[in-house]
Amino acid sequence: MCTLAFFLDASAVNSEPRSEVKACPEFSKVDVGGQAGGPPAFPALRGGGDDVLAWNFVHVCCLSIARTDPVGSMAAPALQQPSYLLANLKADWTTKPLLQRCQDLVKVIDDYSAKELHHIFPWLVESIFGSFDGVLVGWNLRFVQPRTNEYNIALDFLHPSGPMLKLVYKLQAEEHKYEVPISYLPGPVKASIQQGVLPDSPFFHNKLQFPMSGIPQMTFSMLLNPFEYYMFNFASSLLAPKNYPAGNATSRDSAYFILVDSYLKYFLPTEGNVPSSPFSDLRSSMSPPPPRSPAVPLLGYGAHITSLLKRHISHQPSVNADPAAQEIWRSETLLQVFVELWLHHYSLEMYQKLQSPQVKEPFSPTEEHVLVVRLLVKHLHAFSNSLKPEQISSSPSPHSHASPLEEFKRVVVQRFVQQKLYVFLQHCFGHWPLDASFRSVLETWLSYIQPWRYTGEKNNPPVDGQVKSVPEQWASFVQENLLIYTKLFQGFLNRAVRTDLVNAKNAQMVFRVAKVFAQPNLADMIQKGEQFFLEPEHVLHHRQNRVFLTPAHGGSFLSSRQPVATDAVFKVKSHVYSLEGQDCQYKQMFGTELRYAVLRLVQIIGQARQTAKRISDQSAEVAANNSFFSWFNLGSSDLNNTFTGAEGDDLGECVKTHEYLEKALDYLCQIFKLNAGQLSQLMANLASTQDDMGFKKLPDCILGDNGPVLTDLGRMQIINGLRRFEIEYQGDPELQPIRSFENAFLVRLFYQLSSFLNERFGVHMEALCSRPDFLGRVGRHYLTSSSTVAERKRRSPAPRRNPERQHRPRVSLRVLASYRTLLMALLIYLLGALLSLGLLSSTGLLLVAGLVYELLVNVMFADKPKFH
Repeated sequence: MCTLAFFLDASAVNSEPRSEVKACPEFSKVDVGGQAGGPPAFPALRGGGDDVLAWNFVHVCCLSIARTDPVGSMAAPALQQPSYLLANLKADWTTKPLLQRCQDLVKVIDDYSAKELHHIFPWLVESIFGSFDGVLVGWNLRFVQPRTNEYNIALDFLHPSGPMLKLVYKLQAEEHKYEVPISYLPGPVKASIQQGVLPDSPFFHNKLQFPMSGIPQMTFSMLLNPFEYYMFNFASSLLAPKNYPAGNATSRDSAYFILVDSYLKYFLPTEGNVPSSPFSDLRSSMSPPPPRSPAVPLLGYGAHITSLLKRHISHQPSVNADPAAQEIWRSETLLQVFVELWLHHYSLEMYQKLQSPQVKEPFSPTEEHVLVVRLLVKHLHAFSNSLKPEQISSSPSPHSHASPLEEFKRVVVQRFVQQKLYVFLQHCFGHWPLDASFRSVLETWLSYIQPWRYTGEKNNPPVDGQVKSVPEQWASFVQENLLIYTKLFQGFLNRAVRTDLVNAKNAQMVFRVAKVFAQPNLADMIQKGEQFFLEPEHVLHHRQNRVFLTPAHGGSFLSSRQPVATDAVFKVKSHVYSLEGQDCQYKQMFGTELRYAVLRLVQIIGQARQTAKRISDQSAEVAANNSFFSWFNLGSSDLNNTFTGAEGDDLGECVKTHEYLEKALDYLCQIFKLNAGQLSQLMANLASTQDDMGFKKLPDCILGDNGPVLTDLGRMQIINGLRRFEIEYQGDPELQPIRSFENAFLVRLFYQLSSFLNERFGVHMEALCSRPDFLGRVGRHYLTSSSTVAERKRRSPAPRRNPERQHRPRVSLRVLASYRTLLMALLIYLLGALLSLGLLSSTGLLLVAGLVYELLVNVMFADKPKFH
């Protein structure tokens, strides 16, 4: 009867849906595996009887269907094994364009069952996002830009409601699992598992697979459900090594950045609830995050969170279906994956070790990585701030009727992000290069400490130029994140005093930080938080023991609800001690020590501001001298000009630098309440370091055997543009490199001619220059000008070589090789031609005019005093 039933189903294969073809269970036991690229090979049975006849008939029918269907592997999903489907997809992956591949995949996802799609899922995910080690790049979403054809195709296919997530939900309903080795986890998580300690994040609970005893090559791994596996691979692709240069493309425009934004908005919505999956009717079979274990009371403040949770990995909690967790389990999973893979690269213990410069960095984030983290921070603030007013005002209680999503919004920032983001930013502040790329780290920090910017309310322009004050309702956030304000501000101060503030981009960063902290009410909130932390211990002894609600206490934060401590003092102390340890030495942001550091920064800003202004003035002067009319200047050109500009700074940037630093000074005075007298004294001290010509003194250095050696102070002065060595050529002026405004052939020709004249008439020129009368003065002007010009310039303390050689009188004809001199001569000859003067007459007129001009300017009035 079984064979007859299958015979009837096979004969009606074209009239019934394909999902009904596999009616007989015995058919699944028959080997129907085919070869890649061809139809499946059904074995024909030999012998007699009704069963054999029916089977041979089905064999012929199936072969006919496979041969006549042009789609091949996608025509009869119920009659083919996954191995043939996977082989066919792999063959098409290298030959078909992306659009056609996605269209084929959409049909496969719709037509095939979860059991058959289960085998192609790991390969498909790796083909899209690449391998964990970066060898396979997949679609390279980080470099897919809007101007490319693949951009919209990739976004549509990977959209939260697109075909790829439909496949994920289809597999999720069948409880399929996929293995991921722990070697691809962040360092602290991997080290914790290898030491036999369960990581504090609930994402890793109930997922670890232990190596079999007696097999040393086996390692720990995790079993993830389809949604977790998909998001894990998506988040890991950000950390894979880059395989192609980004060029002029920006990370904010890439398909990957847009997908991160889409996933955050979809699974962490600021309005409404998380959309249900297409297979929500089967949600009871899906695996929610494991529940939290009972809370662990603290014996005192500040025991490290990780130290409280060292349960052996063999005691992982079991999974219980919690309805509250089921409602938002995808939101929790998405956030846990993003936080663990993007932020959890430094444990608190590792952070303490990294304070030593001898410790090698285990992980160095890229600018692209930090930009994605900033996107996460901004959205989490918007997500948390979308709480309903009644939910914000009421405190959580066991009898609260708030929805799981509302409860999740209440705790998302503090419990999921705070600790890992703090350690992540601390590492970046201490190890990021001293260049303008630090702006991404800075803006991530400023985004986190300003949650009031992401409330969804429109920011009205300030009235009468007044800056909008920080609402009082944010005082608790400031106090519970005190270290992220104060400790990171101190880290920024240490960077700022070592940064070239003459650079406009660096000056802008100082301006941004000063402007943020100068917001009215913010400094008072920080001071109030520091007062809470410094409150004596005995004042708190009468209070009952509190309970930390941390991510370390188990699975979903919503599976059991505990009362939250309302005492502000306890919150601040718990926050500081949990991040820095109970024996930490807290340095007040508004204390005496840090105030001296701020005054030092103010002085450096003042010096950099004057440097920027001087460079701006010099740039304007140089721009005017380099105009077309400067070609008519009759003065001598100096080939030994010193370097006076700043690298990469043009006139416009110097003007911006001056403005940024001017405003930064005003903001710092507001924050730390510096009065006008203190600022005037600092500026007076700064003015005393200037010499009469307005140039900086030489950098601080000591004299060594081979010349001056910079001290640490001198290096800092050079980096910030406060002082500098004058750059000049100290060799033979006639042998200087050929300039762009000189003709190379004429330079070499006139050098040979000058050398011949100096060798032939050197004795006579020395005699002429030694005369004290008028002729001696003329000779000294023309025959020693190259030496005296160099002597008039400020030099570094390095000793010159062969000074007597440079003071010998000699003729220098190199000025005649300048294009400016040649153009002047050409114009004079043209003028002479218009006046009907011959070649000799024009040459004589040129020589006489030049001689008279030089005599009047440089000889006749050389020794007369100048009056101003």
